[in-house]
Amino acid sequence: MRPKRKSFTLTIPRPLEEVWEFFSRPENLNEMTPEHVSFNILSPIEGQEMYQGMIIQYQISPILNIPMNWVTEITQIRKHEFFIDDQRVGPYALWHHQHHFKAVEGGTEMTDILHYQVPFGPIGAIANWLFVERMVEKIFKHREAAVEKLFPST
Repeated sequence: MRPKRKSFTLTIPRPLEEVWEFFSRPENLNEMTPEHVSFNILSPIEGQEMYQGMIIQYQISPILNIPMNWVTEITQIRKHEFFIDDQRVGPYALWHHQHHFKAVEGGTEMTDILHYQVPFGPIGAIANWLFVERMVEKIFKHREAAVEKLFPST
């Protein structure tokens, strides 16, 4: 399977600094992840702002409640502009997730650019077609709804 590219953009009605403060704390991922994924952060990261080289260990159960280990690294970061996390261990052959932030009129524009690839060649391509791509889109749709609740328009 060739890598897939997904892009998601939303405007958050809050100043860039406030939005960055929230998203630069990996513990806040819990508030944006669907419950059915059974997302559990294993690393002791509470209260820490992310930094380049930070390793974050998770356990997830996105399919049939089967637990999987997932390890990501924050590979690049430019405060108030972007950060990138790359999977080091986990269910994907490739997971490269860029988070971009930009001050705009009325708040902050946040754009996620995701490149991912499912392993196992043709079998992975079929799995992606059957359910993985929809699952990824559903997770980001849930995240958008969660962000709207966390940062409502005033």
